[in-house]
Amino acid sequence: MMQGTRRGVMLGGAAALAAGSRAFAAEETAVYAGGPILTMDDAQPRAQAVAVRGGRILAVGGRDEVLARAGRGARLVDLGGRALLPGFVDPHGHVSFVGLQAVSANLLPAPDGEGNSIPDLQRIVRAWREANQPSVERYGLIIGFGYDDSQLREQRHPTRKDLDEISSDAPVLFIHQSGHLGVANSKALEAAGVNAGTPDPQGGVFRREPDGKTPNGVMEEHAFMAVMGRLLAKLDLDANLKMIAEGVKLYTSYGYTTCQDGKSSSGGVKALQLAASKGMLSADVVAYPDVLTATDVVVPPLLSRTYANRLRIGGVKLSIDGSPQGKTAWLSQPYFVPPDGQSAAYAGYPAVPVDQCLAAIDKAFANGWQILVHANGDAAIDVLIAGVREATRKHGPGDRRPVLIHGQTAREDQVDACKALGIIPSFFPMHTFYWGDWHRDSVLGPVRAENISPTGWALRRGMMFTTHHDAPVAKPDAMRVLSATVSRRTRSGDILGPHQRVPVEAALKAMTIWPAYQHFEEATKGSLVPGKLADFAVLSADPTATDPEKLASLKVTETIKEGVSIWRG
Repeated sequence: MMQGTRRGVMLGGAAALAAGSRAFAAEETAVYAGGPILTMDDAQPRAQAVAVRGGRILAVGGRDEVLARAGRGARLVDLGGRALLPGFVDPHGHVSFVGLQAVSANLLPAPDGEGNSIPDLQRIVRAWREANQPSVERYGLIIGFGYDDSQLREQRHPTRKDLDEISSDAPVLFIHQSGHLGVANSKALEAAGVNAGTPDPQGGVFRREPDGKTPNGVMEEHAFMAVMGRLLAKLDLDANLKMIAEGVKLYTSYGYTTCQDGKSSSGGVKALQLAASKGMLSADVVAYPDVLTATDVVVPPLLSRTYANRLRIGGVKLSIDGSPQGKTAWLSQPYFVPPDGQSAAYAGYPAVPVDQCLAAIDKAFANGWQILVHANGDAAIDVLIAGVREATRKHGPGDRRPVLIHGQTAREDQVDACKALGIIPSFFPMHTFYWGDWHRDSVLGPVRAENISPTGWALRRGMMFTTHHDAPVAKPDAMRVLSATVSRRTRSGDILGPHQRVPVEAALKAMTIWPAYQHFEEATKGSLVPGKLADFAVLSADPTATDPEKLASLKVTETIKEGVSIWRG
């Protein structure tokens, strides 16, 4: 059911009282008024009305002046007290992978699912298999997405044997909520060619049973990626197109008008191109192919600052390490509680050799590509900083806007280095809610955990930073991103690093105008300014007037792309 109504009347003419929204003709003018309007424009932070014509913003300001600018015959859209903001711009996520999550069994723990124990996971996947039997028969694969060992009652990963209880005749794959680990049953390991004689790949681990040889089904990083890649190769083009469409749809339901597909494969980019050509993208998608494996597609015309059928390539992506909550991120100091089988000195590991990382950063600079670099651990962040510093020295200054993705354990000196080198930090504050207690009690310990996603350090240095959800690691829930950035409240109710909290206004900029800048799109997106695209998110209430402890309860009631409603709740 639609929350609230969107009423239309012709200004100076007859009433058009039908509730709801429709696509405006290009020559029509619409005026949005009747609720708080937050512009993200420092010159005019709030407005009473916004006029739209031809998919772009015509005027912003007081109601009377905007109505006069709109002229007779304009359509008035009554916000009914709801808040209008710029559409959210995703600074880091995986929209294609979100589609995989959308069509898989939901293994997420509370509050996003019911995967709170291993028996729960087994029950959920058995029910999913029964409900999706035609798909299982067509692709010969059972997939569950989003289990989190840190939230399971057993406080461990499920194993091959646990998944064998679900099925012994079909491959079963569980994907960890981080996206960096997973579990396969015996049939899936067999289908992927993994056995006791299979060595660990560089930058990855097959966890073993007590004999030290037999895989127990749990896979880390490149070991997991290789097995998942072999199993997902079973999916045909129809399945991939469906996943893309479902991913974009989920993004738009949370107010995003620009999505990201980080670390795309060459095949993934081609699937996106086909989806775009078929008109399947209701929101913009900017892709960043893997700099190590997919630079064959990083070429014009798709490599561009402009969109073709709502798709473009914005640059490349490099992943230096793994997941802190999965304890595969590369730290300079040991984990507070090491994973099973590891010594007290264990500090994670690089996913890619350091010299290869440095060469990739240099390659991006040499080709004029923007590079987004996944670095969670501070040892990995040191590699990024060294690479950007040397590439800048070698290739000279320029407006390249390299991005630190996640930066969960960034030290204060590293934030200073990012500012000096022009590296934009894109933080993941939702960790404070989803894994804050886990970071404090197991991953980092109480001291280091206080400074995960250090938005406060960046803000006090006058830096632009962006905030993301890394979907499907978390749902692309913009209000949960906002809440976590402002409150840093954990699942248990603790406040993790109160000095890293930022005001609502800054947190909103980190989801709108600052990520637009990160994507080189600040001239067309991110704030409500005449001439920019009419990309809007409509919220149930004004976030700046909402109790900070209740921000996560705000709802996106409508998402508008270039003046056209693309999602309504």
